[in-house]
Amino acid sequence: MAKKKQEPHYIFESSWEVCNKVGGIYTVLSTRAKTLQEAFPDKVFFIGPDFWEGKKNPLFKESKTLLAKWRKSALQYDGVSFRIGRWQVPGEPIAILVDFKPFFENKNDIFGWAWENFQVDSLHAYGDYDESLVFSWAAGKVVESYYKFFGLTKEDNVVFQAHEWQTCLAALYVKKYVPEVATIFTTHATTIGRSIAGNGKPLYDYLPAYNGDQMAAELNVEAKHSVEKKAAWNVDCFTTVSEITGKECAELLDKPADEILMNGFENDFVPSPVAKFNDARKEARKSLLKVANTLMGTELDDDTIIISTGGRYEYQNKGINVYVDALSRLRWDNRLEKNVLAFVMVPAWMKEARQDLKAALAEKKGCAKGEPVGDPRITHVLHEQDNDKVLAQMNWLDMHNRPEDKVKVIFVPCYLDGTDGIFNKHYYDLLIGNDLTVFPSYYEPWGYTPTESVAFHVPCITTDLAGFGIWANGLKGGASEIEDGVKTIHRSDYNFDEVSDTIRDTILKFSQFDKKQVNAARKNAEKVAEKALWKHFIKYYYEAYDKALASRDERIK
Repeated sequence: MAKKKQEPHYIFESSWEVCNKVGGIYTVLSTRAKTLQEAFPDKVFFIGPDFWEGKKNPLFKESKTLLAKWRKSALQYDGVSFRIGRWQVPGEPIAILVDFKPFFENKNDIFGWAWENFQVDSLHAYGDYDESLVFSWAAGKVVESYYKFFGLTKEDNVVFQAHEWQTCLAALYVKKYVPEVATIFTTHATTIGRSIAGNGKPLYDYLPAYNGDQMAAELNVEAKHSVEKKAAWNVDCFTTVSEITGKECAELLDKPADEILMNGFENDFVPSPVAKFNDARKEARKSLLKVANTLMGTELDDDTIIISTGGRYEYQNKGINVYVDALSRLRWDNRLEKNVLAFVMVPAWMKEARQDLKAALAEKKGCAKGEPVGDPRITHVLHEQDNDKVLAQMNWLDMHNRPEDKVKVIFVPCYLDGTDGIFNKHYYDLLIGNDLTVFPSYYEPWGYTPTESVAFHVPCITTDLAGFGIWANGLKGGASEIEDGVKTIHRSDYNFDEVSDTIRDTILKFSQFDKKQVNAARKNAEKVAEKALWKHFIKYYYEAYDKALASRDERIK
């Protein structure tokens, strides 16, 4: 008879991105929160850093009464100060924002403790390492304080999950001082893997030959690598987010993942019903075309193929370079009959919205043919604009959005949070207006941008170096094509030209679809998105909880 799986009664999760919207981990935690909160009402606690200091955090609603007695005790007896409230995301789980700054004066003692107990080498630390580990230490103390204040025991099945290297020390702290708590560490991308890829070194062909410790020294990330590796080896269950990152872990951390926790999402941000969705799509296209036509002095109409890429400004890792290159190749392709308007929606070192464009938008109130407004390729002013990689590549490829060009590319180098000064819309409010998206990643452990795209019924192009792309191929049982809603391109260390040509050809193919084919591709994209909902992926977390609790039992029996 199979042994019944254990489930946690209390779950603590710690991340730098709790109530702090800076990257993909925020999306992982915030979209999964509702599913966990429904299964474990108010027994799920998200621990994040509190660095708002008097400023209002729109993502956090503080409560003075929630767990007030424990909060007071934690400050008085455990020396840790934090605010408690609700994370303002679906499910509104309990969030604990920790004031970690007082622990900075003990930084050297903390690093000494990490070395003595787990051989974490902080000797070569620099940058954000100190801040992250001090926060992580404080987060560990929060878990310890709660456990002891409420008199929890092994039978309460408490689980603590640390996300990324920034919270590794919390997992080690909990293992040392609250051994009855089962620990999980999830690396969303290894420090070494990201560094190798970001420094232009071939990652995949040479992966079995790389020594993680040696590469950490070469790339000057020894401290981050050290705490990450020690956590991977010491927690009760070590996890990552995709098969491709699992291979990284096995080679660079010398530790295979115990469980793959694929990144699901909730589609409650997608407008519904159909009429509302269609209105949102029309509004998005109207806004994108208005800005583009005003900027370039063109009269592109709604028959234009609108394309975009987005994500962090990691020029090679996110494939921004091959996206721009592919658009340049498409520009010279005589088979293209429709106009293509392509956006690069990637936050850069933005100074301000362009005042000349703002004035033109206010004056023209829509599309008008005429001269472009300044540089017809960018919507905002950048610091050190002459050194920007997107514009430099466009200059090199002689891409200047001339009237005769069928492919025009516009760089939107800002966070689309509704206050950018040009669009004044959120990213999702513009994403829905696209016909196609392109995310040709070289290094992408999972890939939320393509997931978000298909959620809005927008077919996308990605690669088999992204976890999402591998998963999409698995759904089909072979290479996924654009008519399936997702085109997954094979990518390696050395096939840049092949990838660029395939992106060009896929956009061209899509531009030749009739209305029925477009609608079929959009419907298939929606079907792919449905399969990525948390209700399907949460089972992997239950597997990890069971493994962590079983390992805990073995460890302390």
